[in-house]
Amino acid sequence: MELIHLRALAHRFGNISAALAEIANLGAILTLPTPTVHVVSDVHGEHVKLRQVINNASGSLRPLVLRLLGSDALLPVIYHPREAYLARTAGLGVDARRPILFALIRDAAVVMRELARPYTLAHVAKIIPDPFDALCRELLFGDALARTPGFLEALVEPFLRHDRDEDLLRVIARVVRNLAVGELIVAGDLGDRGPRIDKVIECVMQQPNVSITWGNHDASWMAACLGHPAAIATVVRLSLRYQRLAQLEEGYGISLRPVERLARAAYADDPAARCEVKGEAGADGLLLARMQKAAAILQLKLEGALFLRRPEWALESRALLHRIDPATGTIDLDGVRHPLLDTHFPTIDWADPYALSPDEARCLEDLQQAFVASGPLWHQMSFVASHGKMVLRRDRCAIFHGCMPVDASGEFLPMTIDGVPRRGKALFDALERVVQRAFRRRAPDDLDLMFYLWTGPRSPCFGKDRMATFETYFVADPATHEEHKNPYFALIHDAGFCARVLAELGVDPDEGYLVNGHVPVRLDQGEAPIKRSGRAITIDGAFAAAYGDKGFSLVLDAHRLYLAQHHHVALGGDIIPTVSDVQVYDQPRTVGDTERGDELRAEIAALGELVIAFEQNQLRAT
Repeated sequence: MELIHLRALAHRFGNISAALAEIANLGAILTLPTPTVHVVSDVHGEHVKLRQVINNASGSLRPLVLRLLGSDALLPVIYHPREAYLARTAGLGVDARRPILFALIRDAAVVMRELARPYTLAHVAKIIPDPFDALCRELLFGDALARTPGFLEALVEPFLRHDRDEDLLRVIARVVRNLAVGELIVAGDLGDRGPRIDKVIECVMQQPNVSITWGNHDASWMAACLGHPAAIATVVRLSLRYQRLAQLEEGYGISLRPVERLARAAYADDPAARCEVKGEAGADGLLLARMQKAAAILQLKLEGALFLRRPEWALESRALLHRIDPATGTIDLDGVRHPLLDTHFPTIDWADPYALSPDEARCLEDLQQAFVASGPLWHQMSFVASHGKMVLRRDRCAIFHGCMPVDASGEFLPMTIDGVPRRGKALFDALERVVQRAFRRRAPDDLDLMFYLWTGPRSPCFGKDRMATFETYFVADPATHEEHKNPYFALIHDAGFCARVLAELGVDPDEGYLVNGHVPVRLDQGEAPIKRSGRAITIDGAFAAAYGDKGFSLVLDAHRLYLAQHHHVALGGDIIPTVSDVQVYDQPRTVGDTERGDELRAEIAALGELVIAFEQNQLRAT
């Protein structure tokens, strides 16, 4: 069997020289500084803010440029090359633009050379887009080769003569930005609340090296893309609640006319006071409120029927419609009867409250067809699935969206997946397989489980006892609106508990950090992103405007681990974050110190076995 594996490897490295050259390459990579990793979470549709955080590399480009150039004049060109360059050169001819362009490119080359230090030349070549690779290589290595100023000017002159200098600057700015962010990790919840999930994913897809850990909002969007009824109703309801119709209609070509028709037919005289949309809606406010109510009742019917159909989830108590007493206008919640704030439910048949009315059934059928047929939605959600995982390890950090489901004593809680109880890392791995399988097969049970990731108590993406959608809309008592978090969120203040979870996830329990989003850090109430254990970090700082318009990046570089707190950004402006160190390393971290180093050492060992097989003539070299 070992020889079979080596034979397969020999197709890539056909002789001793080829294998030794790769061993040398991989061994050298182990000595390089770790590439900088930027981790953000809970973007929630705020594409403008996300793009600026990426463009300024979580604020790290500003001090770098100031140190190298003594001025921040280059920064606007890196962030917004078209707008910044036009502002400097509007109305100028070629001769007047020439010195401006040359100066910008020379400064950009200085920054590029510094940012390229942690990477192999092969990696840098991948970042540079065709057909600009030769030009950018000259910018990077021109000084080392003692190129004359005339050489650089000759490279740039054709772009000036044909009024394409702006195009050249845009490419150079993109190379600088991509070198500054070695890897972007989005730790869940790409959409909802903010304006455009489609533009967030579009921005993420443009990054050369990106990874995602799924949040519960991502799970609902992925399930909706695959046609899951309750997920579709959820996505539509939230889009209406926050007036984010453009992401569906413009971004994905999904019309909300079916919901409008349902609202006009079933809720034509309904004030829908409990379903007022967020923000100023003007003359459309009442219609949008009625549409939101129509989507909410549709969701409550569909998820209630699902919870009753899946008793193994122990969510029967969250099927609420049959607990309503229409005669008294009350509902029984956990043995306590509460008056309802709204008793107008014209589509509910109290003899079968989870059955869809004919109008609701037609609406759902139209929506399912639109979601499943949307090419842009499929393209983006397939990307989220293929680049996503439940948990990632990066150096000393275990990164996942929500929690490790545990009981009050910190024991890992099981959940049965594919007939087998799974807990801890095994639960993460099993759920990950389900998501990938759902995109291949679309089996109903797998799609149901993806919806569970949105709202289930033992979902690592959610980690609360309930999603209090019904109570928030229709019950006055604020105590019923509370969603009680899994004990994990309290236990991460305990260093011993963190050590157990870190060890379970394959991270050094003494030196590692748990990194989560999902639960916003209430900075205005004195909460801190670094928990009292010193071993857990919450990076959901309310990135979206609807949550507070702050947010964090956690940045892992060779010299330190630090948090950058981001505030609001005006269009075209810069975010200058507040930076605080989590840990400063005594010695710079190298690739060999990380999980990537483990992978490279395994590859080196396999290549070493291949060399021996060639030397002993077990395999014949080509």
